[in-house]
Amino acid sequence: MKVKKTGEVSGLMEKVLSLAKRRGFVFPGSEIYGGLANSWDFGPLGVELKNNIKAEWWNRFVRRRTDMVGLETALIMNPKVWEASGHLKEFSDPLVECKNCHERFRSDQVGFPVQKTSGMSEVFNLPPCPNCGKKEWTAPLEFNLMLQTFLGSTEEKSAQVYFRPETAQGMFVNFKNVLNTTRRRLPFGIAQIGKAFRNEITPGNFIFRTREFEQMEIEYFIPEPKNDAEWQGYFIDWQNKMKSWLSDLGVNESRLHFEEIPDGERAHYSKKTIDIEYDFPFGRKELYGLAYRGSFDLANHMKASGEDLQYTDPETGEKFLPHVIEPTWGVERTLLVALLEAYTEEKVKEAVATEGARVPTEVSGDEDEIRVVMKFPSWLAPVKIAVLPLSKKEELASFAKPLYETLAQHFAVEYDETQSIGKRYRRQDEIGTPFCVTVDFESLQDKAVTVRDRDTMKQERIPLDQLVLYFSEKLAR
Repeated sequence: MKVKKTGEVSGLMEKVLSLAKRRGFVFPGSEIYGGLANSWDFGPLGVELKNNIKAEWWNRFVRRRTDMVGLETALIMNPKVWEASGHLKEFSDPLVECKNCHERFRSDQVGFPVQKTSGMSEVFNLPPCPNCGKKEWTAPLEFNLMLQTFLGSTEEKSAQVYFRPETAQGMFVNFKNVLNTTRRRLPFGIAQIGKAFRNEITPGNFIFRTREFEQMEIEYFIPEPKNDAEWQGYFIDWQNKMKSWLSDLGVNESRLHFEEIPDGERAHYSKKTIDIEYDFPFGRKELYGLAYRGSFDLANHMKASGEDLQYTDPETGEKFLPHVIEPTWGVERTLLVALLEAYTEEKVKEAVATEGARVPTEVSGDEDEIRVVMKFPSWLAPVKIAVLPLSKKEELASFAKPLYETLAQHFAVEYDETQSIGKRYRRQDEIGTPFCVTVDFESLQDKAVTVRDRDTMKQERIPLDQLVLYFSEKLAR
């Protein structure tokens, strides 16, 4: 079977974006009112895909580990949290404004010179404005990314609060609560999945960078290290776990880069950071992050709040502030990469000839017929099985619908009886359904159905009473 690799498909981003809307993965936010810049809603398939990502992450990194606990913290916290963490002072992006059209951009997004200056007369080779083409810029100004709001009915400064820009601080300020209630011993981790908000200028690359997004984040607390080797061991272990996650997500390793961030470019809290970058169609960009935060956060919160956040070693009685390894995953970026990696185009006749598919309805007669297949790993696919009666006739529907209801008690299932069976196969291919179950007139006699595999298009006859066990084995993790 000749399959075009994801990176070889022309106009990949446009194709994925079109499929995402057409098939119900992602919709533009507030679309009937003209939309809202970089606001996206997740449709019936998109929310299933997101939930599968989050559920697998939670099972892998929390439930199946004896050294992890979960947490869910508030979106709005006391502003003192953000003062102590350094976000109000340090959490900013340099912005430039075009003097001609007055559009604002992050300076790095338009290729602006890195050097700092108070005026533009010292800077040469300025880039053109992406909006109007002029080269008339203001000097870069720091723009705080905190998204502010107000508690209460008046917009007074005393009522000003912020939506959290990350989930991490909620875990740090609850460190003592978790320690007291779970009696955990180091090393152990606190995990959280939740929304975060950043009031940043976005480049418009679909769901890659949005003002509202979800994070899957872990703060892994370790004993105060005596030397670099002690914390580096934990760091490398988490790096390997993130690699394994990406492999199970179906990501081609050749499109991944593990980039260590040099001194002076890391976040204010980090002593070591690795950005896991991916070759998106719009360029190489950060996908995930892994940071060694030391004791920065606990030390700052202990100082600002007056609460003792030290850990007491139960063996020696020694008190100290744990250090932290922080792996971070973005849910939307994970979903975007999953869509890009899964998208495949292939010639149907070549696939049928190579794999020996059983049913001639796979072939329309067009020698160059192309099918689009979302080849998600089975655990990730939003729909696992589609039940497809060969026609809309009542005798087939009366057999197929109870089967659909039975399978729906165990798996994510769709039922479809509209159009030809070949077109319905193509529809399920486009949403990534691993298996199609075809109910035909023979099924009424032999109490069996035809199961079709998405990737190979091979088909086999399975007795009805073995179907749940068959799919349980096929879809097992």
